[in-house]
Amino acid sequence: MTGARRRLGALLAVLVAALGLVLGGATAASAHATLEGTDPARGSVVAAAPGAVTLTFSEGVSLAADSVRVLDPQGKAVDDGKPEHVDGRSATARVALRSGLGNGTYTVAWRAVSEDSHPVGGAFTFSIGAPSDTSVNAAAVQGAEAQGAVAFAYGTARTVAYVAFALLAGAAAFVLVVWPGGTAVRGVQRLLMTGWVALLLSTVAVLLLRGPYERGTGLGQSFDLSLVRATLDERIGTALAARLLLLAAAGVFLSLLVGQLGTPQPKPAAPEPADDPEDEEEAELRRLERAAAEAPQRDARLGLGLAGLALALALTATWVGADHSAVGIQVALALPLAAVHLLAMAGWLGGLAVLVVGLRHGLPAAAVDRFSKLALWLVSALVATGVYQSWRGLGSWSALVDTSYGRLLLIKVGCVAAMLGVAWISRAWTARLRTADESAGAPQEARADESAAVGAGESAAAESGAAESGAARSGAAGGGAAGSGDPARAAQLARQRALRDRARGERGAAGSPARAGLRRSVVVETSVAVLVLVVTTMLTNSPPGRVAQAVAAAPAAPAAGASAAPGRTEELKLPYDTGGRTPNAKGTATVTVEPVATGPNQVTLKLADSTGQPAEVPELELAFTLPDRDLGPLPVTLQPQGTGSWTGTAQLPLNGMWVVSVTVRSSDIDQVTATRQLKVGP
Repeated sequence: MTGARRRLGALLAVLVAALGLVLGGATAASAHATLEGTDPARGSVVAAAPGAVTLTFSEGVSLAADSVRVLDPQGKAVDDGKPEHVDGRSATARVALRSGLGNGTYTVAWRAVSEDSHPVGGAFTFSIGAPSDTSVNAAAVQGAEAQGAVAFAYGTARTVAYVAFALLAGAAAFVLVVWPGGTAVRGVQRLLMTGWVALLLSTVAVLLLRGPYERGTGLGQSFDLSLVRATLDERIGTALAARLLLLAAAGVFLSLLVGQLGTPQPKPAAPEPADDPEDEEEAELRRLERAAAEAPQRDARLGLGLAGLALALALTATWVGADHSAVGIQVALALPLAAVHLLAMAGWLGGLAVLVVGLRHGLPAAAVDRFSKLALWLVSALVATGVYQSWRGLGSWSALVDTSYGRLLLIKVGCVAAMLGVAWISRAWTARLRTADESAGAPQEARADESAAVGAGESAAAESGAAESGAARSGAAGGGAAGSGDPARAAQLARQRALRDRARGERGAAGSPARAGLRRSVVVETSVAVLVLVVTTMLTNSPPGRVAQAVAAAPAAPAAGASAAPGRTEELKLPYDTGGRTPNAKGTATVTVEPVATGPNQVTLKLADSTGQPAEVPELELAFTLPDRDLGPLPVTLQPQGTGSWTGTAQLPLNGMWVVSVTVRSSDIDQVTATRQLKVGP
């Protein structure tokens, strides 16, 4: 008992430390598609009208009827509306143009879905003959960002799906391998059913929200059957449909699991020691009888275990086959490692949830010992696959601080540090629990001896009372009252014994204070694990560091020709306050734009703190949006030019009232966006 509890304390500490590697690699392993080239080139001026516009991406993309739109200076569509892949290459998109196009600046708006299931999009311009002012049809221009409410709901549904899978698969594995009797516990049954229902509902939600998420529309389009059909034609839609079918089979599996293992099995009596050969033969016969009696349940566990493993592998494939692991480098290695990573995560997190319930319902020491041995293998798998997945996503050490993916990864490291602190508390409670169990051994033996003595005393008293009662009956009638026992005293003793038995039963159900403290600590660890899952979902929507750095290192595309109107220089001051306590949390962002005209604009961004000194921040973003034309946000790639200073080029294809937004993040949690209007054109 003591050794098993010591292993439990060590297990909780080690598993909490490994959680950061569990969830990062399972979902953020490769790349979103990025636009690598265009024909005509972005911002170029061509002498004659091209016959088509061709886009080249870093990975394969799926196309819809409106994936590539080309608009003339008056905002009219000049493409044939039939985007296609060039020569069957999935990493390309081409749309034919109408003949007889006139001179001027044309806008290309594109939106597609990359192989890792994430929507990407953007816009650029090119000119025929000479640049000109242009007006774009708002309904034709689409950006890459999903509508805020849709993005939040979609991300939440994906997070719930990960947690539910871990709960379902991990809890089932725990009762099959570690604690078969746990299927008879109502709390464990609720965990299994909660995991199944949550995974079913979240999968349906992801399927309904996928269409609006890809196309940047609102929640009202979630039940648009045409969008659902379009989603089912994609790789992720096929995976979601397969997951629903597998969940139907999982429902049957759960009913068999609880039905086969949840029925209490009679415990055979322990064999008595044999002193002669005949007794030894009888003991051997009893052993064989017990083995025969246990064989059906053992065979049922084996069959259910194989079926459960097959279901878990199939469910895992619905994630890894349609997410980051399916694209990028070393796909043949990344797919199986991602599956192992996800299964190990489910075994750990689901096992931790059952451990919380088991501590309340008398989880036996033998089960703790089995779980500790299994968990060591899970931790080893998590560490090995997690390191590989992190390397595959980052690509370099500098990506940890230079990309949003790396910074999110650092936030997860902070969550792991928090869990390590909780693990130390768990270790302290485990030590108290071990001490309480050791000290409880002697009193339990004393109580057993006392109970035996009391039983013997009561038996002797009963015999004495019977003898006295017989003597009284043979004596005078008046002496009968003196020889009989006291009924009031007997009733009082009976009530005391009942209260004592009830108190012992309540203590046995609730557990010792040390056990309750350990259970609370494990609950906190589980809560932090859910927080890490939320950060992981954010990571899935961030381009990995390997790709983000490659895009940043690429040479800037030439911009469209500038307007012929005389230029001017505009300086905008945007006060900001992130609410943090660091010196850079409050100050002023100064944005200088020149020549404030359609086409390329040189932008300088300077940050100064509240004292007027140049300020550095962990993250800074600058973007331009034209609300009247539903265009943007168009981000500006900023290049550092010293402390508190950055420069870049903003391509503004239209005249109008633009909104300049500066997003400043002064710490891991303190961030604010300041905006100002900028008028371009007459």
